[in-house]
Amino acid sequence: MQANIIGWDIGGAHVKAAVINNAGQIIAVYQQPCPLWKGIEQLQGAVNAIMQQLADSNYCHAMTMTGELVDLFDNRDDGVKQIIRTMTDLLPGSSMLVFAGQQGLVESSQIEVRNYTSIASANWLASASFAAQKLGNGLFVDCGSTTTDILLLKCGQVRAEGYTDYQRLISQELIYTGIVRTAVMAVTQTADDQGKKIGLMAEYFATMADVYRVTGELNDAHDQTDTADGAEKTVPASARRLSRMIGCDFYADELPRWQQFAENIRARQIQQIQRGCEIRLSQHELSQNSPLIGAGVGRFLVKQIALNLDRPYLDFSDLFPATLNQSDMTIADCAPAAAIAYLADKQYNK
Repeated sequence: MQANIIGWDIGGAHVKAAVINNAGQIIAVYQQPCPLWKGIEQLQGAVNAIMQQLADSNYCHAMTMTGELVDLFDNRDDGVKQIIRTMTDLLPGSSMLVFAGQQGLVESSQIEVRNYTSIASANWLASASFAAQKLGNGLFVDCGSTTTDILLLKCGQVRAEGYTDYQRLISQELIYTGIVRTAVMAVTQTADDQGKKIGLMAEYFATMADVYRVTGELNDAHDQTDTADGAEKTVPASARRLSRMIGCDFYADELPRWQQFAENIRARQIQQIQRGCEIRLSQHELSQNSPLIGAGVGRFLVKQIALNLDRPYLDFSDLFPATLNQSDMTIADCAPAAAIAYLADKQYNK
């Protein structure tokens, strides 16, 4: 009989998990907030919260991570070490595989210091590799709460120019922009308001979550991060935070003004991501019918970019057979966790 498997994606702000049953089907995905920079107990609490939602069973586990980057840790190696140790302590007696990039999945007990560099922030490769194996060709774009990954897929392979975050920031395969946690001031220095171009204040007054609450595109299930001012997550409160970005007060009868302002900032973020897509596409010949594969909670932007580039769009969830989802999240919302779960399923049950 096949094992029940949980794929984990341990981030610096969220923990995501995907569960595969003994028939090889993903039956649930979960996301829990995990502000890891506040302490390792945040990871412990997030993992326990997910495990409490699961039926009693003997699970095998596999994980990937980006949380080693947070400033809780002395360096990335220290982060990788502490996250692996914490996960194995939280799940005693269970088999645990760790994704080490091109080295594949490695038993946690066999991890050595030399593996740490390959383990650090490799979740993008798991998702993109799964998509490449399924489709052959395409442009994989995972737009999440904090970052966007852009990977060229060709002939069933991920044609990545960089591997580490540093290398991928240079190649623009990693763009540090997302639809929830990113500060508005990090997306653009100027915007349009009432027909005038205006500079934005370099202040942490608002995040892109405010933009997408005002445009009506942010799913409540994805809205797990505190607001910039600690106030409520309503449309008027979000519009008020946006108004501060240009030194204004918010009045309820002016909501259409701030909706238009939010749309303008949204367009600036799309331009930033689309430029990254165009760079990747310009460096490889890819037929016009090769799709953009959208993953992450911000993949509605990927769908718009596919339309802009006159290319087909494919949702990452559609790469999987129809499954029962036991939460408000979808497979595409938790792409690395789902990909790791399937990779582990192959390894555990081969």
